[in-house]
Amino acid sequence: MFYLIAYDIVKDNRRNKAAHLLEGYGMRVQKSVFECVLTDKQLEMLQKKLAHYINADEDQVRFYPMSAHTRRKVLILGNQPARQVDDTAFIV
Repeated sequence: MFYLIAYDIVKDNRRNKAAHLLEGYGMRVQKSVFECVLTDKQLEMLQKKLAHYINADEDQVRFYPMSAHTRRKVLILGNQPARQVDDTAFIV
């Protein structure tokens, strides 16, 4: 399943750890937004790992599942990415 994952993490050290973790699962498309193709097991593992890096009272991570139909309708204004998340080989 394709996911758009966005976060708002207050502290730099927590945000950097979360970003580094997400880089292993997908492609950064904006400073706090990643596109990831995840199996159910990978999604569960990623959520557990991210939970260690966030403060539930201050931070937020959102996972938006996107269908193939919805994904095809994504409109990008401005700089287009050189590659798609599907082109990436992930090492988890």
